[in-house]
Amino acid sequence: MTYTLCFIFKTLCFCSSLLLSLSLTSSSHLHPLDPLTPSEISQVRSIIKESKHGSTQNLTFQYVGLDDPEKYTLLKWLSNPANNSKSRPSRRAFVVTRSNKQTHEIMVDLSTNSIISDQVYKGNGYPLMTFEEQGTANELPFTYTPFKESISKRGLNLSEVVCETYSVGWFGEMNMKKQRRLVKVLCNYLDGTVNLYARPLEGITVVVDLDTMNITDYEDRITVPVPKAEGTDYRSSQQKPPFGPNAGRTTIVQPDGPGFNITGHTVRWADWKFHVGFDVRVGSIISIASIYDLDKQEFRDVMYRGYISELFVPYMDPTEEWYYKTFFDAGEFGLGLCAVPLEPKTDCPANAVFMDGYYAGQDGKPIKISNVICVFERYAGDIMWRHTETAIPGETIREVRPEINLVVRMVSTVGNYDYIIDWEFKQSGSIKIGVGLTGLLEMKAVKYSHTDQIKEDVYGTLIADNTIAVYHDHFLTFHLDLDIDEEDNSFVKSKLQPTKVMEESSPRKSYWKVVREVAKHESDAQIKLGLEPAELLVVNPNKMTKMGNHIGYRLIPGFPVASLLSDDDYPQIRGAFTNYQVWVTPYNKSEKWAGGPYADQSHGDDTLAIWSHRNREIENKDIVLWYTLGFHHVPCQEDFPVMPTLNQGFELRPSNFFENNPVLKTRSPKNVEWPTCTNKTS
Repeated sequence: MTYTLCFIFKTLCFCSSLLLSLSLTSSSHLHPLDPLTPSEISQVRSIIKESKHGSTQNLTFQYVGLDDPEKYTLLKWLSNPANNSKSRPSRRAFVVTRSNKQTHEIMVDLSTNSIISDQVYKGNGYPLMTFEEQGTANELPFTYTPFKESISKRGLNLSEVVCETYSVGWFGEMNMKKQRRLVKVLCNYLDGTVNLYARPLEGITVVVDLDTMNITDYEDRITVPVPKAEGTDYRSSQQKPPFGPNAGRTTIVQPDGPGFNITGHTVRWADWKFHVGFDVRVGSIISIASIYDLDKQEFRDVMYRGYISELFVPYMDPTEEWYYKTFFDAGEFGLGLCAVPLEPKTDCPANAVFMDGYYAGQDGKPIKISNVICVFERYAGDIMWRHTETAIPGETIREVRPEINLVVRMVSTVGNYDYIIDWEFKQSGSIKIGVGLTGLLEMKAVKYSHTDQIKEDVYGTLIADNTIAVYHDHFLTFHLDLDIDEEDNSFVKSKLQPTKVMEESSPRKSYWKVVREVAKHESDAQIKLGLEPAELLVVNPNKMTKMGNHIGYRLIPGFPVASLLSDDDYPQIRGAFTNYQVWVTPYNKSEKWAGGPYADQSHGDDTLAIWSHRNREIENKDIVLWYTLGFHHVPCQEDFPVMPTLNQGFELRPSNFFENNPVLKTRSPKNVEWPTCTNKTS
């Protein structure tokens, strides 16, 4: 009997997953915000190849993505219950190519099969790097005689060397004619481990011009012992006893199948409805998120568009081999490009449903990332709300509701680091965004094997013999286009102001009160968190609750982390969007990427910080909230050889959005009594 029930359970899980997988691909009509399909990517390639660009031998596709429809046009189309095909926004692609050392911006209309704009970008900076050109650059040292001599003099085996591409940043060079699209190629040693970052070939630097694919400079400046391979491998198969205890077996049982529905890229769960997209630069995108109000009997707008706009990672070592390591992981390398297939039952639980992602390779042909996003319901034993009442004589009243949330997850592995990016939707109306850091440290080879030997600043922590893990930061800037009950919103800073009790009518000496400040211009909404207690809200000033409160959503920040670099430091000039943790700008379709559209070797002259210098009006306007989540990472030995996940996050929480607790009438799910499936019982 037990075996039969276990078989039925497995069959139910398989069938429900199959049905959901089919629903992901059976939609015959694309939503205007759906990412480009493989056939559309191929169509874009054909259109450009058949144009004047097709005669260019060195044409490369650096970015191919959906050109978002005009917001007004899309919202008008969405408001039409019939979704009139005549008013349907046209499908367009924004394409960035390189040819003849020039960057071309091309707009393609897929409905008319034509190019509607084509211009050469003449500003500072270069587009996203492709995997293919990085791979070609990484192979160049192996045919370069000085490099082979450097390997030989260290007594190393060339076949055990692995090289990687690093962006070079910008450090004040102003002559654009002399600027070249350069990368630095650094190499590591395997020979007994797959943790290549733990065995750097310190002191060897290869400079490559990506446009000509030639080595333009080479240095072998210092010779440092290569750290040993022992103890660096993180694979389960390479671990030796003693082993840690097992945590016990677990399972997830949903005999009725998942509680959510996915049609195309639109997700319905509980009272939530939203769209999930994918982009080669920013990765997962959450759009047109709305929640059903039980009292009003209608869906209400919360967020038009949300995604990671940029990820800034500056290292704190100013030496020759390290000073330029100040990465823009989204704009230089691509969070979507570096997204990895998620493994069922490990990256995502057994009840997860997966979505594939597509991007254009350097030749413009579509490339598939299987299982790039997963969606699942999470119950971790948390409580949504509860109360126990014992004050009523003769009675004990207890009401408890377990919290079950919906998670949309993507993992992006940018070189050594793995970023776990979660969008978590709660039945209470909150959206919780979580970021987990794991993976491998960026390590520096040194001569030291004990801290007693260190007499100078080594800019990091000695975590193993001959190995320093360098101090660094991670700043993730989120683009959050909130539309709280329609587009016209305001940003409110509700300061908690300490106040003295002046009257003698109260024995109290002090209290605090709330002083509301409505931001009228962009400068009013530039906030460094942690300086004073305050509630930060996006409200709709045109709508109120029955009690007369403006409806809104509150930003609940995580632990505030601010950049410690000086304002005149070149990496900080480029990353000035981290000068404040909170910015608010008026909606502008072109202002997508906080670090600027061309982050590689950018000069910081086209970023969120520059846009906000205009100090535009933001009161009762269609506004965008920008929030920077940060980590100061001082590595420790527990981060070696692979780092346990470090988490940060923030929450967007309803504030007078509903008339009362929106989950008051939520019923507890029925417990499922399921037999334990073991080898013994089967």
